[in-house]
Parts: sequence; structure tokens; C-alpha cells
Amino acid sequence: MAITYLKHGKPQSERSEDDTKVSNVVADILRNIETRGDAAVRELSEKFDNYAPPSFRLSAGEIEALVSKVSARDMADIEFAQAQVRNFAQAQRNSMLDIEVETLPGVILGHRNIPVQSVGCYIPGGKFPMVASAHMSVVTAAVAGVPRIAAATPAFKGAPNPAVIAAMHLGGAHEIYVFGGVQAIGALALGTETIKPVDMLVGPGNAFVAEAKRQLYGRVGIDLFAGPTETMVIADETVDAELCATDLLGQAEHGYNSPAVLLTNSRKLAQGTLEEIDRLLAILPTADTASRSWSDYGEVILCDTYGEMLKVANDIASEHVQVMTDRDDWFLANMHSYGALFLGPRTNVANGDKVIGTNHTLPTKKAGRYTGGLWVGKYLKTHSYQKVLTDEAAARIGEYCSRLCILEGFVGHAEQANVRVRRYGGKNVAYGAAAE
Repeated sequence: MAITYLKHGKPQSERSEDDTKVSNVVADILRNIETRGDAAVRELSEKFDNYAPPSFRLSAGEIEALVSKVSARDMADIEFAQAQVRNFAQAQRNSMLDIEVETLPGVILGHRNIPVQSVGCYIPGGKFPMVASAHMSVVTAAVAGVPRIAAATPAFKGAPNPAVIAAMHLGGAHEIYVFGGVQAIGALALGTETIKPVDMLVGPGNAFVAEAKRQLYGRVGIDLFAGPTETMVIADETVDAELCATDLLGQAEHGYNSPAVLLTNSRKLAQGTLEEIDRLLAILPTADTASRSWSDYGEVILCDTYGEMLKVANDIASEHVQVMTDRDDWFLANMHSYGALFLGPRTNVANGDKVIGTNHTLPTKKAGRYTGGLWVGKYLKTHSYQKVLTDEAAARIGEYCSRLCILEGFVGHAEQANVRVRRYGGKNVAYGAAAE
């Protein structure tokens, strides 16, 4: 096996050191919010966003006024994108059935898919107004039937961004707040004097937002660990350097710490992509961000075989994996750790980010090893139930239950079964030692 790194990013030790700094900052902010509530949120909003309105929650009139500023074309585009997300989410919801089965005569088992009762949807927007993130979290929650959807986004250049607010409103948000960062996550999860806490937090964000969700997990549910954007391009000589470089930099522009990895079995393509990235960075309007991200977190990995490429891709478990090879369906069949796959040169990660209908809130930092991305099922809790309808069933299950409880030493458990056996099973039954 020959795997060669033609370009390395930051070593893991430095990345871990960065994570520790972020963790400490977030812990301090969350303690401040929990102790001081609204006052802390206001101070943090003034400090980080230079925004401190009389109320962070928008009134119906304020929402209407902001929506009216969105052009007809932009509104039509938002509605089109939301229709794609809603249609796919509804198809997913339709696949999740409540069930009820009779496993033994008189024994009924079932489950119900029940929506989480309140959700906080975070829509990033301090640097770029992330209109699409409202579709992904708010629309999907609405399809799931969540009764209370509270959505938050930071001010953009000192004021609410009309397009983002329109997307949140059209998507089905019941409450819209204009604040961002850790203060938004903390306020929604912990609650303040004026904000009722939610049961679950969803949505992507920067490293601080992702860490806040991680620290709050347990007090509230979270969708997944969705930190700074990651992208991987798996390519062979069926595509060219311009396509690879464009797809890498198209995601590197998200932030200063967005990993972008080219994985290829072609040295020619690898060298060409490095050269094409340099050319594009000279003309890209977002080059300040993308170049720093590429310098610190970009990698080019050269492999001998497709099997090696597959192994490296599964080990890295990138958030977005763009596959452009002569065997895309083979990667689809064999990839097991990733956020989402984008197959073939005609598709791209931006499609998934903005409009095609799959959800763009996806696992980062190798979380694709144990979870997929946000989808309608994340908002649903599958709760089981049981019913025993006949005396015969109660006695039969009770006999087994009693003996198995005694096997484990749980005498009180056994007596729960025994009392049913005595009551419903008649005299000639063989239950556990607790009743002997």
C-alpha cells in the first residue's frame, strides 16, 4: 500500500490545542448565561455582534416588514428550495411507520413515532447569511410535526437579514430570535427570564456553536456534532483539475478552519489541482478565507489503488464526499463513514447545501462513523408500548418472566410477574422461587 501526502494540513496536535481553547471559552459563556440569563445574552450580543435591540425575539410586525424587503425573485427561489427540502423530508417521514404486532396470542407490542415537543433551530449568519440552513432545520422540523419551533440567527452587518428571516418564517418557525453564537445556543437550551428552554438543539455552526451543543448535550438533545464544514473530493482522471479545485475551494470559503481534501490515484490530477487552486485563489472574492483554510487544513493524498482511496476516505469520514470516478456506484456501495455523498461530475456539494432537497446539516469531526445527518427522523422519538389482553397470555409471559428475574436475583421483579400468574393463571403454574 502506498499512500502519499502531497500536501499536509495542520498536525492533529495543533488542532486538538485549538479545540481545547474553544472548549474553555464556551464553558465560561454557558456558565454566564445560566447564572445571569437575559443580561448575559445582551452583553454577549453587544460584544460579538454589535446588536442589542429592545427584544431579541421579532414581533409579527417586524417579521412582516423584513419579509417585504425580499425581492420577488429571491422569494421565489427560497420557496423553490423549501419545496425540494419539504418533499424529500415528507417522503422520509412517510417511510417511518407506527407499528403494532401480536407477537404471541394475546400479547400486543408496538411503537409510535412522536415529535420532540420543542426545538431550537440555529441558522448561522454572522459572516454569510445562511438562508439555506433555515430550510434544512425549520422546514424539516415542521414536516416532523414539532409543536414549537424556535429559530435563531445572528444579526448580519448589525441588523436582521431579511432573506434569512423570510426563510425561517416561510419554513414554519413559531418564534424567531435575532442573536447568534454561543449566546443563542445557551439561551435556547438553558432558558432565560424571557425565553422558554427547548428540548432539542439542531443546526450547523462554527467551532464555538458546535462545542456549545456538545457541552449542553444531555440537558437537551442535539441533532449531531455539526462543526466547521469539511469536504473531500475523490477523483480519478475521468475529471480535470479545474473541477476538483473548484469543488475544494467552494467549501474552503466557509471559514478559516474548513478541511478540504483531495483523494486521488492520479499524480497528474493531484499536481494539476494544486496549480489550479493557486490560480483560483488569485481571483476568488472569498480568497482571504479560502486561502487560509486551504493553507492550514487542505490536504492532497495520492493513492495507488481505488481500494486504498476507499480505506482512506472511510478513515477520514468527511462531512461532504464528492465522488468523481469511473466507479461512483462502487463507492456508494462501499463507503460507510461520511456525512453525505455527491456522486458524479454533474452534481456538487453546493447543490446539497442550497437547493436539491437533501439536508445539509451533516456530521463533522469523524462523527459520520456513528451517525448520519439531520433528517426528519431526528425530530421523532420512537416510543414502544405493550398490552397483554388475555389471562392465558399474562400467565404464560409471567412464568418466563418470574424465572428469569430469579435467575438475576431480582426477587421484587419476580413478584410483579408472580402476582399476575396467581391472579390470571389458575393453580397449576410453574413460576419462580419468590412465591414458593
